[in-house]
Amino acid sequence: MDNRRHTHSTDPHHICDEHCSHQYIEQPIKTADQLDRYISDIKDTGLVLTRRQFVKSAVYGTALLASAGSLFSILAGCASDKPSGSASGATADVEKPDLNVGFLPITCATPILAAGALNFYKKHGLNVTLKKYGGFAEIRDAFIAGEIDAAHMLSPMTMALELGLGSAKIPTRLAATENVNGQAITMAIKHKDKIKSPKDLKGLTLGIPFDYSIHNLLLRHFLTQGGLDPDKDVTLRVTRPPDMIALTASGGIDGYIVSDPFNQRAVFEGIGYIYQMTGDLWPNHPCCAFAVKQDFIDKYPKTYHTLLTSIVEATNYCSGDAHRAEIAKAIAPKQFLNQPEDVVSAVLTGKLKDTPDHTISKPKYIDFDPFPWKSAAAWFVSQMIRWGYIPQDQATPEAIRKIVDAVYLSDGVRQVQKELGLKTPTEDYRPEVVMGKTFDLDHLQDWIKR
Repeated sequence: MDNRRHTHSTDPHHICDEHCSHQYIEQPIKTADQLDRYISDIKDTGLVLTRRQFVKSAVYGTALLASAGSLFSILAGCASDKPSGSASGATADVEKPDLNVGFLPITCATPILAAGALNFYKKHGLNVTLKKYGGFAEIRDAFIAGEIDAAHMLSPMTMALELGLGSAKIPTRLAATENVNGQAITMAIKHKDKIKSPKDLKGLTLGIPFDYSIHNLLLRHFLTQGGLDPDKDVTLRVTRPPDMIALTASGGIDGYIVSDPFNQRAVFEGIGYIYQMTGDLWPNHPCCAFAVKQDFIDKYPKTYHTLLTSIVEATNYCSGDAHRAEIAKAIAPKQFLNQPEDVVSAVLTGKLKDTPDHTISKPKYIDFDPFPWKSAAAWFVSQMIRWGYIPQDQATPEAIRKIVDAVYLSDGVRQVQKELGLKTPTEDYRPEVVMGKTFDLDHLQDWIKR
């Protein structure tokens, strides 16, 4: 897949043109005429998808859908819109008050978005411009190139960057966790009632958002519980989150594991159903994180502390049940998630659908906790070793702790939470119960055997 980015204007008055992705349509596509009207409005990288091409892609695969930027990137939006939180105000006594922060339009980024939409950055004297990217490879490249000062990342990405896995080696720090839970395995509606256990996924093609993600690592572990080899018995396809619904609708993939709103949107559209919530596999697991380079911390220590304070305060605010409806309204618009408010509200409040005709109540389907648990990071590293991303010679508790300690800045969040008068953990490690079994570094070999 081509992960080239579009360069958008930084002018706050810039209006999206044909090179910006468009707003989601409000109703599902059910007829050829509706598809024609939709296609006439879908443009990306100067290309137009015809109905005949769409039909061809549904029959022969997804070459068109997976092309540059994806012609069906139905969520990317235009990155140049400034949120209310980036408006000028009294600046803080910091080295660099004007900052660019990158994000993907997924609900894992809620604290980063809410900090802009609800003025937490501004409250602390920072002028933050939020920049939207369509995929994790894109945001990684922007982070490496210095286009952004900080980034919304998948937690394992930070360690991959630190180790130089799949990219240049960049000293990267996980400053704070963004969300816990809030992910699911969503399957095409045609598979409903056919998949009873992991073994029934054999032979299918499943989308994952990135190699270095909890999604890939947890799905692999889940598949092994059904006796499957993730590298032989299924096809795992790295797919940009905004492309997953369209690829499932076209038959290019059978389902995917990803963050919301893409699970809930697929259900709302009648395209898919939620097969498995990841919070039921690993309760309160972390997913995404707020990342910075060590170089940024060294050059701008006051800025870093103020930015971290904004994020930690916003994250704790997002955790409050009473704030979820307000936050959904604030982050649903085009410049943020570009989703219907009812979809975002369903995710944040936990009043969501697992099938098109069934609603459930799961209040903590997604939650928000800034503390970076090193125990979770250690599990990520163990699985990266297990599946060959990190060499086997690192398969010792000491080597894993060294990687984790270099990347995870738990003490920084602990300090900020105390300054804000918030309760904070005193330990860095806790029991992580993954699919009913407690992860323990002292029994590492039990977790890395293939």
